[in-house]
Amino acid sequence: FPYTTLFRSAGSAFRKVYYDPHHKRPASIFVPAEDLVVAYNTTDLSSSARHTHVMQKTDNFVRKLQVDGFYRDVDLNESTEGTSDVKTKYNELTGVTEVSESDLRTILEVHCELDIEGYEETDTDGESVGIAVPYIVTIDEASNSVLSIRQNYSETDALKSPIQHFVHYKFQPGLGFYGFGLIHLIGNIAKSSTSILRQLIDAGTLSNLPAGFKARGLRIKGDDTPISPGEFRDIDLPSGAIRDNLMPLPFKEPSATLAQLLGVL
Repeated sequence: FPYTTLFRSAGSAFRKVYYDPHHKRPASIFVPAEDLVVAYNTTDLSSSARHTHVMQKTDNFVRKLQVDGFYRDVDLNESTEGTSDVKTKYNELTGVTEVSESDLRTILEVHCELDIEGYEETDTDGESVGIAVPYIVTIDEASNSVLSIRQNYSETDALKSPIQHFVHYKFQPGLGFYGFGLIHLIGNIAKSSTSILRQLIDAGTLSNLPAGFKARGLRIKGDDTPISPGEFRDIDLPSGAIRDNLMPLPFKEPSATLAQLLGVL
């Protein structure tokens, strides 16, 4: 599986197997979980009444399929592509900077069941029975135009079962449709470990900083700059001992208990 990192993190990933009308050959592509929208009560893809593949295609790609006759030759509005909240969070976690590409448009490929007028399912007497059958409806999101409606079942299948184009990969079985990933299994442990590690580093840094209070009457030559190793600096001491005029802040050393707990986590 070529997308192991994303697959383990998100818990679910998909592979779409279909016939590519542009290259005239079978194709198999990776589909991240955020690009496959399923109905809320979906338990698995085989029993899903509706799921949608959100695709990002160039204007030139869509135009080629229109010329080939795979899509309807209709005028499309100018695309207004934006970044979803999920994609923005992925980019933030992976350190990717989003670059706007104006020639990309969102195409929605909806796998659903429809009872289309003129193509109804009929009984032996030729009467409509009102049963919806599987179709694939492709919609351009910017113009809200239907590009194609194609049947998604085999003519030889008496049950008219939908052809499955998506394969669902799960890192670990989840409670619902999606699987559990590493972020679900060890996310809280990772957050706790990171918090403890930062506390230990902060404690070590503060305990080594020469910070504190000095008496108002005490004057140190060049007190704005830190004292270098082996350097002795002049001090104007009004009275008493130096220790009586200087008090370091009570920073503690890094906790051994926290270090042990970090090791356990």
